[in-house]
Amino acid sequence: MKALTLIAATTVMTCMTFTAHADIVTRKVAYDIDGQAFEGMLVYDDSISTPRPGLLMVPNWMGPTDNAARKAARVAGTRYVVFVADMYGVDVRPSNMDEAAAAAGAVRGDRPLQRKRAMAALDVLRAQDHVPMRQQHIGAVGFCFGGGSVLELARAGAGIGGVVSFHGNLDTPDPADARAIQAPILVLHGADDPYVPAEQVSAFEAEMRDAGVDWQLVSYGGAVHSFTDPTANMPGEAEYNARVAGRAFDQMNLFLDEQFER
Repeated sequence: MKALTLIAATTVMTCMTFTAHADIVTRKVAYDIDGQAFEGMLVYDDSISTPRPGLLMVPNWMGPTDNAARKAARVAGTRYVVFVADMYGVDVRPSNMDEAAAAAGAVRGDRPLQRKRAMAALDVLRAQDHVPMRQQHIGAVGFCFGGGSVLELARAGAGIGGVVSFHGNLDTPDPADARAIQAPILVLHGADDPYVPAEQVSAFEAEMRDAGVDWQLVSYGGAVHSFTDPTANMPGEAEYNARVAGRAFDQMNLFLDEQFER
């Protein structure tokens, strides 16, 4: 990564839905990878001066959108400083599902590129030394396409405290890469997700066992793909489930609390 630039423009949102009396700040952060321009978002509660763990968040296939910022605010709450990665570059901003599928497919089709971009975003998070963040406690979370991306980050050997995948793809071209995993893994999966079928789940479990990874997989009955996304409305395929989403975020916090207390 060649450069990191903070953007002066700042958006302040009060997110009473997620945490009481929270002053969530969202700041755009420009950076580049090999000369290509990217722009992510730094999201945190600036009313708290106590240092918190940092989380890299890879959003769903739509990229760093306003919806991703709202998701990051829910993840951050009063617990974390969150950096939302840009996995596409500023010239690629999908406006519909077809464009998102093409953008995500191009990145997923090149796993070294996917890992490189996730690693670069992790470096950007670590560079945010102007916010109260505990550098020794860094993790990663991802949603859908982002869930698969943070698993690839783990397979790349990222030295972080924990990785959480929400309704993400679990497949990988070379399961032997899991031997490089250093971070504990938590997968939060919709048991009826048609895009991540039982065969893919079984292959992932075998991959984790064979590599001796510290892993957990929680399968939520009645949940399909995108169960944490309030905008998902494809019944039986990709659909928001408020109850399951709440359980999953609680499970994320329990898991990360355990990792960061070590």
